[in-house]
Amino acid sequence: MWTKAQCKVQWELFCLFIRIGLMTFGGGTSMLPILQRELADQRGWLTEEELMDYYAIGQCTPGIIALNVATFTGRKRGGDLGGVVATAGFILPSLCIIIALAGVITSVEHLKWVQNAFAGIRACICVQILNAVIRLAKKALVDIWTVGIFVLVFVLGVFADVSPVWFVLASAAAGLVIRELEMRTGAK
Repeated sequence: MWTKAQCKVQWELFCLFIRIGLMTFGGGTSMLPILQRELADQRGWLTEEELMDYYAIGQCTPGIIALNVATFTGRKRGGDLGGVVATAGFILPSLCIIIALAGVITSVEHLKWVQNAFAGIRACICVQILNAVIRLAKKALVDIWTVGIFVLVFVLGVFADVSPVWFVLASAAAGLVIRELEMRTGAK
């Protein structure tokens, strides 16, 4: 039997992720500022470090990054059922909107005003992502090693055609090696 508190947690997860799902314009990457504000800043359900970890894992697992973050967050907050509830809440608005717009969008996407509106939205999303990256970088780039990993991944990401999965895995390995060496030498 579920307690009132357990039901409340599930309901909060569902309602929050429906709201977040309604703002999914621009895809998973554009959701980072919204996820950061809602999950870390306002509710404290995740630390910024946990959000970055979930985002990194979501980046290298199948599916939409923001959806994966919703699932991880839901599971942390409400167990296995919380993961399902958060996931369902997140996809429900998109599913309904896409079904409603599927036939309409193909008939108006050629219109200049529709193309211009989407161009403006894309520019706005870039700024939102940049703001989130700057805020997260302040917490993530804590020493010369993390700055080095950042610079290396940035340069390779711009100039090499490498899957983000490899960047995440290589960065994780580098972090393990660096911290192990620091512990052995007593340096930081």
